[in-house]
This record gives sequence, structure tokens and C-alpha cells, in this order.
Amino acid sequence: MTVSTAPILSPTLKNRITIHVRNLHRHYGKTIAIRGIDLDVRQGELFGLIGADGAGKTTTFNILGGVMEATAGTVQILGLSPREARNYSGYLTQQFSLYPDLSVDENINYSAGLRLVPENQLEARRNKYLTLMQLERFRDRLAGKLSGGMKQKLALCCALIAEPQVLLLDEPTTGVDTVARREFWDILAGLTRQGITVIVATPDLDEAERCDRVALLHNGEIQQMNTPSALKAKLGLQRLVIRTPELLETEQMLRQAIDPLQGQIADVATFGDRVEVLVRDSKYGEIQVRDLLDRHQVSYDRIQSEEPTLENVFVTLLRRKGSVPLSIPFPRHKMPGEQGQGKQDAKIAIAAHNLNRVFGNFHAVNELNLDIHYGEVYGLLGANGAGKTTAIKMLCGLLPVSSGEVSLAGETGNLRSPELRQQIGYMSQKFTLYDDLTILENLQFYSGVYGIPQRQQQEKIKWVLATCGLEGQEHLLTRQLPGGWKQRVSFGACVMHEPKILFLDEPTSGADVLARQQFWQLINEFARNGTAILVTTHYMNEAEQCNRLCFMVAGRKVTEGSASEIKAAQPGKLFELHVEQLQESYDRLRQHLEPWRVSIFGDRLHIVLDRPDLELPQVKSLLQSVNLSFSDLQSIPFSLEDAFIGEVQRAGGAPP
Repeated sequence: MTVSTAPILSPTLKNRITIHVRNLHRHYGKTIAIRGIDLDVRQGELFGLIGADGAGKTTTFNILGGVMEATAGTVQILGLSPREARNYSGYLTQQFSLYPDLSVDENINYSAGLRLVPENQLEARRNKYLTLMQLERFRDRLAGKLSGGMKQKLALCCALIAEPQVLLLDEPTTGVDTVARREFWDILAGLTRQGITVIVATPDLDEAERCDRVALLHNGEIQQMNTPSALKAKLGLQRLVIRTPELLETEQMLRQAIDPLQGQIADVATFGDRVEVLVRDSKYGEIQVRDLLDRHQVSYDRIQSEEPTLENVFVTLLRRKGSVPLSIPFPRHKMPGEQGQGKQDAKIAIAAHNLNRVFGNFHAVNELNLDIHYGEVYGLLGANGAGKTTAIKMLCGLLPVSSGEVSLAGETGNLRSPELRQQIGYMSQKFTLYDDLTILENLQFYSGVYGIPQRQQQEKIKWVLATCGLEGQEHLLTRQLPGGWKQRVSFGACVMHEPKILFLDEPTSGADVLARQQFWQLINEFARNGTAILVTTHYMNEAEQCNRLCFMVAGRKVTEGSASEIKAAQPGKLFELHVEQLQESYDRLRQHLEPWRVSIFGDRLHIVLDRPDLELPQVKSLLQSVNLSFSDLQSIPFSLEDAFIGEVQRAGGAPP
């Protein structure tokens, strides 16, 4: 796939301001959504807007897109008002605005008609963007039959068909798998090199690392704005990663040592098989951490220093402002081990042996084998269509197997028995809630379904409302809630009965960073109390929190292990290099290597080489032969995203 379909933007034009915002305000009655935003975005810039739910991102996009008026302030797009500039801009809302009963071609044609694309240019433009998005083979397929990643690409085609100079993208990759997300961001990087200005809102701070600049929006105000690297440098903290078998003891002990004023330790969090500590100085922080571990006789394998992440920046900023929600203890009425483990001697909570599911000629799950223990958080990862949801439905007894055996809480017979159902919680991908019931009615319904004693129901419901920040709003219809808030209520509904086995199918899709952190605090709390948890997610930083991971491709398990083990097992090396002619270098290398091995990260390229001793000199020679200069070439550790994409592609690639 290549995106060099137009001349590369000249350095002179890169300094031209295309979006100019001064003292922007927006009020909804007495509620102030935007409080005096100042913002300039240059031509050809990939600009990220990040913030928690309710920070004002979508309101800002609606004003920039010309679909909402500002209460006060100045907004200019290409020197015009947002409404006047609508013919020169493309706006993707969170819902994509596709018509599911129209084909790919028909959706594009409809958008072209609305945007007054000249008839004699339509076919050429449509073919160009379908080729760019690798959708040319699917032009007759109904939009409703496309995968999440393909819908996302089609929506971008519809926005690009008028050849806008500005693209506004409001959380365009929510619910889209890792492979499709990386392809999408590579496409965006190519578009900016052609002069298109892109502003994107994303809840995924790993994605935001790819932006030229990002703005941290909170409570309707921009708190910080700069390049990702500058924001991380300004944080003034370093990250220590501790590999230890005593995770809980390490976290609790180090958390007690946090001193906001004088101590080295600023924050502590557990991620799967490791504990991460933010310290003010890596050298002296490591000395203090080692001293604490040794004094408390806590064993550890090693401690290493790594660069802080954008998530560290964002959460630290909000914590300093007192905006990080407090964790509210779950009101337990059962002691650990009391919830009923089926056959009491069973240590395996969930097991699958040679599990298969066939739909006609389609093999959705193929010879899957899993063993998940009580107290374990097990992550099931795969591209859209890999078979994750089908596997979960078979494992929890909602879908019959074609062949193979499932064991749940030690039972292999009736997986739908009332006794077994009381031990299981299931949060589906499409939400657990009923839209035509209020929040309170939904929670009361699930309290009854799961047999929670009447005397405990009020306390459990109060906990869900408090955890979700919805106290006093329990009489709202569920359909009125934004997606992230629905996810929180859904999670609360499926854990109120204190299940011993918990299935979570993309539980944090669309939720912001703070909500995701809160989710995972609760997930880890349930695991510590003995609950077996099977979770699917497209967020790789979340997957790091799992004790073990399974990668699925085309219904098969292709690898299994902890995040650290999987990353360490990757063949070859990952290289990062700075190049002046980024797009030309990217295109040239993707012609020489398998395309998935090359990706754009801000002003850098990442390249995966399985045989670096042989292939790295070839890469250097190739770039030099066409006068493409590079610098700062270095080997960097594989991220879990790199490992996932490598495993998927080597196993045969993601489904379209």
C-alpha cells in the first residue's frame, strides 16, 4: 500500500496556519463545555486532541466542523468561518455516518453528491481512494457487512472524496483492531505529507504518540500542548520497570513510599507480570526502590529504566489537578473461595480442548486449546474476525461447539445450568444493557437475574453508580449515555454478583484513559480475590496488564505467554531512524520489504528486520542509492503492538 498520490508538501507551506482558534467558548445553559481555547494548527500537521470523557473534544470538533456555533471566540479554517469552510474540510464523527444498506461504491457516490464532486472527476477519485485503502475488491459489498477496520477506511474514503484540505477525525479507530489501526495511522501520515491538515481525537495514548503535536484537554481547557517527546521530557519523571514474582507485595510496599513533596517515588502501578514506578531521577529512584525491596525482603529479577509514556504524562497531570477518580472498594459479601468453584478441587476455571466452531464453510475457531486458572487475567487478542468473540460465546455456553470440549468451573456437561450461571459474569462486545430501561432499572434487572439477595441489592447498585460517577443520574435512560459511560455501567452490572469466572469482550472500547485505568483496577481486584478473567481488547497497553496472552489468527492460537515472554521471543530486531524525506523513505522501504515491517511514528520510521546483520546494510544502501538521508539509527525494544503485528502477519495476516 502506498499513499504517494500527490506531490509532497514543501517546507515553506508547512508553516502556513490552516486552523486558527482564539478564546473559544461554548456553553450549554449553565454548563461550560469549552473555556477559552487558543489553538493554531499548521498545514500538513497531524495534530492530536486527547482528554477524558467530557473534556470537550467532541464539542470542539463540532465547532471546527461547522455543525455547531461557538458561544464566543474566533475560529478560522483556511481563513474562513467553519461553516464557510465545510466544502474544504472532511469530518468523521464517532459514528462514521455510513449507510449499512448501501454498498461501498454507493456510500462513496452518495458522499460525492452531497459534496458536489464534479461528475467527470468522481470515478478517478473513487478509484484512487479505494486503492489507497485497499478496498477495491470490496466495492460491491454492503457497508453493514464490512469489518470494523474496513468501515473505518470506507468512512475515510467518503471524507476524502471531495479532496478536503482539512480532516477532522473524532475517535476514528474505536473498536478497530491493532493491525487496521496501524494501517490507518500510516495512511494519515501519508495524507499530511501531501498537505492535508489532520486533527484527530483519540482515547488511545499509544496512538497519540504518532502525532506531530498533541493537546491535553481537560475541563474545556488546553492544559499542555507540544510534541509527544517534549511533553514527556517536561513531565520530569522517569519510569522504572520491576520484574518480580511478588507483584501485589511490591506494589503495596512501594505505594506506601510515595511522597508528593520530597521522595523519589511519584506513582506505582502493576502491569501484568511487572510493576512500573515513576521516579524523579532514574539513578536515585532505583537506589531507593532497591533499598525498599531489600529491606522488606521482596524478591525481584531485575529493574530497568525506560522512557515515560504519554499516558504517564496525562494521568500525572490530572492527578495533580485532583481529577483522577478515587477507587471505591467493592462491597463483598462472599469470602475469597466461598463463591463456589464448582468441583472444589478444580484449579482450572476455564478450559478448552481441541475446540472448533464451523459456520457452513467458514472455520471460525480451529482446534483451540486453553487453560485459565482461578485468579488469572488471561488476554485473548486477535484482529477483527480472528474468532475471539465466537470462542468466548462457546466457552461461556452461549454457542454450541462444533467439536471439542469446554470445561467451566470443573463442569463439562450443562454449561447453562442455573447453579453454574450464578458463578459467571459476561460483558458482551455490544453492551449488556437495555437502552429503553433507565440505569437503575438495568441494575435492578441484573440484580434479580443473578440472584443477589434483596438486602444486598441496594448496596451493590450504589457501588456501581458511585464507581461510574452517575450518582443522582440513575433515572436517565441508558440510550442517553455516551459509549464510555455505558461500558462502565455494563461492567458494574456483570460483576455485582461477585462471579468466580468473568468474560469481558472488549470492555473498554471507547472508554477514556481514566475510565480504562479504573476498569483495570477493578479487574485486578477481582483477580486477586480468586476470579478467573478472560478479556479481549484491542488496546495493547491494556493487554500488558494480563498475566498471560493468547494471540489468535484465523481461528487458531498462534502464540501464548506473558507480554514480556512474547516480546522477548520476537525474531530479529526493531530499528528506529530519523529521515528527512519521511514519505519517500517509507514508500521506498515498503517496496523493498514486506509492507507491515515499515511504519511511521511521528517524524521517525520503525523497521522490523528478522536478519539484521544481512538486511540492515541493504536498507542503508537502498536509501543512499536514491539520495534519501537518515540519522539516529538505533535498535529499540519491541512493543507489544510490534510483537502482535509480527505474529499475525507471519501466521498469514489479518482478515480483511
